[in-house]
Amino acid sequence: MEQLLGAQQHSHSSLSPRTPPTRPHLQHAASNRFRDHHQPQPHAGLKILRITPPFFLLLLAAVYLLASVTILSAPAPLLRAPRKPDRLVVPTPAPVPPSRPPSPELLELDNGRVRARISNVGAAVTSLLVPDKNGVLADVVLGFDSLDPYLNGTSPYFGCIVGRVANRIKDGKFTLNGVQYSLGINNPPNTLHGGFKGFDKVIWEVAEYNKGKTPSITLKYYSKDGEEGFPGDVSVTARYSLPSSMELKLEMEATPLNKATPVSLAQHTYWNLAGHDSGDVLAHSIQIRGSQITPVDQISIPTGEFMQVSGTPFDFLSEAEIGERIGQVPGGYDHNYVLDDSREVKSGLRHVAKVTDPSSFRVLNIWGDAPGVQFYTGNFLAGIVGKGGAVYGKHAGLCLETQGFPNAVNQPNFPSVIVRPGEKYMHTMLFEFSTK
Repeated sequence: MEQLLGAQQHSHSSLSPRTPPTRPHLQHAASNRFRDHHQPQPHAGLKILRITPPFFLLLLAAVYLLASVTILSAPAPLLRAPRKPDRLVVPTPAPVPPSRPPSPELLELDNGRVRARISNVGAAVTSLLVPDKNGVLADVVLGFDSLDPYLNGTSPYFGCIVGRVANRIKDGKFTLNGVQYSLGINNPPNTLHGGFKGFDKVIWEVAEYNKGKTPSITLKYYSKDGEEGFPGDVSVTARYSLPSSMELKLEMEATPLNKATPVSLAQHTYWNLAGHDSGDVLAHSIQIRGSQITPVDQISIPTGEFMQVSGTPFDFLSEAEIGERIGQVPGGYDHNYVLDDSREVKSGLRHVAKVTDPSSFRVLNIWGDAPGVQFYTGNFLAGIVGKGGAVYGKHAGLCLETQGFPNAVNQPNFPSVIVRPGEKYMHTMLFEFSTK
């Protein structure tokens, strides 16, 4: 969904309600005052009053009452106890960036049926082996044998997580809270996938690696204020897991720490269910649960309108072959679909799309919780040498990137992608494999 560059959810502390200080309860005991009639009187007519404990208590009570009146009559803002808040917001301590940059790593998740290789470079899925109808494994994602292309920017976003904002931002500019921000123009005249060095080109910290019954990898990245022109520090987490025998799950979170900022992440895997080295995907059939798209102008920026897909080459409400009408779409498919409220729900996620390969009978169902999905047919792939020497040409893979709408930061009628301190961005995808 891009031109190649180069080769290209407070802890509520029940502040135990502050109980006001209780005033001492004054009990009236029988008086102990007495005059000693048996002691001689030193001076005639002079009466000596002995101050005994009960009198002393009465004196203290009088002083206490006088002090209370003084306090209660003092200016309220100064001396009255603060009103108990409805809830206590406990700020999350700011994450501390790693003391030294993490090193590139390639880790594996394996549950006996599905095997995924994931790198902390760009949080990228570099390989994913799934069985066909006969149980034969094949790698169904495009990628490279070496991590170098992921590091040096020559990878066309193979398998990675893109951000801080996925897709395009018109002219690389937006205004937030009265401040205009300028971003790197890495896809002239626009900003694409976060800029020149987006989340796809950084090395994430491996926070947790679990090889147990439900294998998982948790990656973290600390994006600094001003990075690629975006405001505020943001703590980002991505967790890949194999929750069942034929599923890969991705859970993404981002927390702004000190400034409001746009956040919209996307997973940018190129899929070819026949195998990464099997040619183009035009024979694949696809169903997309979106009855509208956001049409774009000549530089791939949404016009702000919504277009019904029924009766157009963009209509995949029923499963159809990708190559059947791609010739009617100049350049190929690279469009954001507005996802409908689907009756099909799995683990709290709605059905986004279904892809089927007629040769291997592999089926991929994608579930998610984002408002849109970018359908991209690898229009700018041109002779890229990938894994095992495979040459990836035009349409060698397809992308289904669940996301916020492109250029939403400049389109007030699109769902907002602004996240503020105290809020958390959350985005989950589930990739479910089967055979037809």
